[in-house]
Amino acid sequence: MRVGIDVGTTAVKAIGLDDDGDVVARAEESYPLSTPRPGWAEQNPDDWVRASERALAAVGDAQAVGYSGQMHGLVALGQDDAPLRPAILWNDQRTGAECAEIEATLGLDRLLALTGNRALPGFTAPKLLWLRRHEPETWGRVRSILLPKDYVRLRLTGEHAIDAADASGTLLFDVARRAWSEEVCDALGIPGEWLPPAGESTEVAGAGDQAAGALGVGIDRPGPVSVVLGTSGVVFAVLPGYAPDPEGRVHVFCHAVADTWHAMGVMLSAAGSLAWLRGVIGAAYGELDAEAERWPPGAEGLLFAPYLQGERTPHADPDARGAFVGLSLRHDRGALARATLEGVAYGLRDSLELLRALGVRPSLGRVSGGGARSELWTRIVASVLDLPLEQTSSEAGAAFGAALLAGVRAGVFADAADAVARCVRPAGRVEPDPAWVEVYSEGYGRFRALYPALRPLEGT
Repeated sequence: MRVGIDVGTTAVKAIGLDDDGDVVARAEESYPLSTPRPGWAEQNPDDWVRASERALAAVGDAQAVGYSGQMHGLVALGQDDAPLRPAILWNDQRTGAECAEIEATLGLDRLLALTGNRALPGFTAPKLLWLRRHEPETWGRVRSILLPKDYVRLRLTGEHAIDAADASGTLLFDVARRAWSEEVCDALGIPGEWLPPAGESTEVAGAGDQAAGALGVGIDRPGPVSVVLGTSGVVFAVLPGYAPDPEGRVHVFCHAVADTWHAMGVMLSAAGSLAWLRGVIGAAYGELDAEAERWPPGAEGLLFAPYLQGERTPHADPDARGAFVGLSLRHDRGALARATLEGVAYGLRDSLELLRALGVRPSLGRVSGGGARSELWTRIVASVLDLPLEQTSSEAGAAFGAALLAGVRAGVFADAADAVARCVRPAGRVEPDPAWVEVYSEGYGRFRALYPALRPLEGT
């Protein structure tokens, strides 16, 4: 049995696959998230390890294990490979000053050429600069750093390693060369000896959650795009070569397939927006879905800006904030839900339009994530993107992709393409609704006016 584990933000998931890609075992173990200050997000790395051990024990006999997980998080280790402090996570927003410092030090054009990305608060390098500035005593004890899933690998196997896909999200990696960047490390004063050996995903059986999740729905080459309706929202496309966006509005990383790259737009609050609304108004997801379905597309002019914890694509603004605009006495909680579903879909379209500017020409999307369980939301996203969306037989996401990578490393599959061809199977298709496409085309124009109108009103 090939097992994939996904070290997520709220839980670790483990699945076991047979040689045909059928899920024969699964387990999930949760752990807490700490927010010690506004905008901060931290976790105890050993919580991931304990949860992974329990999940692997529940799944059963694993002949090979692949690793995936939340990207960008900083795990700073001392001489004995023990964490020196809680891990700083991908959704932590404390490093705005350090991001500005990185872009000023390297110059934006050079940073984009080397790393394919702007300096954003979620990435690893700004976290290291923050640590040096604000916790110099801890900084002085650092001997190595790892990303979340790779700390779990270290504890389970004793191996220091990282894959090119996850390393791309550190802002310390030369994405074109698929190797650590001495130029970036030297410029920022980051000791190169702190960084783990980097290999291809198929060599080390690992990938960051977005690359692994895309592989798990069959995105192994240019063609279909991956559309993720998870806590965050992602539109992901494989590129024919390394081609960073000149303005750095989308992320360009190494893919989990050797010698390929991908571009993706990331919005920070996708299904997270609906979870927030559900908590505020005290309704079950099924209730919200049913009530939202009673409203027509466009919700009679109600718009939702899904920037509840800042935004990455396309605005790169950690201070962006959410809003409902166009409220009337007629609007009820079903209207709020409908506008939330549509606002997230519009945010995903922002990413798709930027990918199209890089030459991506998809005729199909593969949709995944918890939000994809909603038939209404999937229909809305298909209509906003004007793109048919397919689901696959497995909903295991990144854990499924990690299990495929484990199979490649173990020799069960010849390569990633063989694993996808044998194991990834479409299981349903949602077409855009022609009547909705027209309404949402107009609505998207109004949505694009929201951010610049609200920007002067953001709090400090």
